Amino acid sequence: MFFRQIFDPELAQYAYILGCQRTGEALVIDPERDIDRYVQIAHEEGLRIVAATETHIHADFLSGVRELGEQHHVKLYLSDEGDANWKYNWAKDSDYNVHFLKDNDEFMIGNIRVQALHTPGHTPEHMSFLITDMGGGANEPIGIVSGDFVFVGDLGRPDLLETAAGVTGAREPSARRLFESTRRFLALQDHVQVWPGHGAGSACGKALGAVPMSTVGYERKFNAALNFDTEESFIGSILDGQPEPPLYFARMKDLNKNGVPVLGDLPAPKLFPIEELVARGTAEGAVIIDTRSDRANFMAGHIPGSLYAPLGINFPMIVGSYVDPSTDIYLITDATDVDLAVRTLVRIGYDGIKGFAPPTTMLTSGVAGQVVPRVAFPDLGAEVDTDKWTVLDVRGAAEFEGAHIPGAINIAHTRLAARINEVPRDKPVLTYCRSGNRAAAASALLAREGFEVTHVDGAFAYWAGLNEMAEPAGAA
Repeated sequence: MFFRQIFDPELAQYAYILGCQRTGEALVIDPERDIDRYVQIAHEEGLRIVAATETHIHADFLSGVRELGEQHHVKLYLSDEGDANWKYNWAKDSDYNVHFLKDNDEFMIGNIRVQALHTPGHTPEHMSFLITDMGGGANEPIGIVSGDFVFVGDLGRPDLLETAAGVTGAREPSARRLFESTRRFLALQDHVQVWPGHGAGSACGKALGAVPMSTVGYERKFNAALNFDTEESFIGSILDGQPEPPLYFARMKDLNKNGVPVLGDLPAPKLFPIEELVARGTAEGAVIIDTRSDRANFMAGHIPGSLYAPLGINFPMIVGSYVDPSTDIYLITDATDVDLAVRTLVRIGYDGIKGFAPPTTMLTSGVAGQVVPRVAFPDLGAEVDTDKWTVLDVRGAAEFEGAHIPGAINIAHTRLAARINEVPRDKPVLTYCRSGNRAAAASALLAREGFEVTHVDGAFAYWAGLNEMAEPAGAA
């Protein structure tokens, strides 16, 4: 059996290709929208993709299942479990070759048996897939593709239907379903490998490990989310401290449910002279996204109105939270990074990538005229004058509750665009986070919206006021 795990570090997402080398057939599980990568891998291995499936209706990226059905006419295996509100509407009564799966249904890819297990909780329709290499002589599963059900060291969060998709009252019932699903997982044999849908950095859980795969036995012993004696203690723990999901998650859910637009070829942004890019990118209905890695350089000088989203795991989260998907996008990025930026953007539904210019052309042309003042946390006094400043903490709510600058307003950076009217305009804004990364993106957004903002850089742990906050009650 051929097995390949394909990792997308920008979204911390794993897709899988399973192939029967005897018949040359291959299956793709949880593909992203730019499917050429999977087709190329299969071709290099002498395989042809004949089928595609996914574990659930995703919230954090656009699925490539429809794209494979459209471009390569593969057979699609999709969950038919869960309630009526979470069905694959785009596949119903369509011309695609679709087989809808129920719990314990099986299908073959060459000599590989794939058994669907309904494992709800993260989502109502969620499936996991037990894989048995019958061509290799096995009659028991070698592994389970667990999607967003079981991660290495964590479980998929059960609150997204409520916090991302707006289904009121769904958190606790989903957590109870997840608890029941864990009993099924724990009934598997220890040797069964666990192939998850995400790794560290994903917003689909709160404590995902960076190790790409595990085993049932290892997770049974060391996954804290699986080690609770009662259902009530499990529910309290799994729901506590989940980070605020990015705003774009709701749109991903809707499109994956009702129909991801067919992509075809990847967008091919044009290299523009910097002056023309500025003119186009600052026009109505357009935005310039600066992807430089050094936030200090951005604060020292950038194109007025541009957003700051360095390439990496924060790039899709920032763009997805701050930019309308109908907007024309112009990038400040090196030519060598254009393909990465384009692929990351189309994976979250941003297809209007019109042009780019390298940072060097911006810095030598004089167009980088906007400056955001910076102050380092060690230089920020223990007492911040909230009569002078609006202090904005853009960390998550759980981080804020742990410790924060007194008088600060808390709005997670992924929710700031939707709640920007809650930020007072009568005073300059001092914005901070844990390390300076999130605050940098938030500062750029605030500057674009006309706020007078100062970016607090560096580690919150070095703020002088933390020592006083940590003193026990009654201490001198």
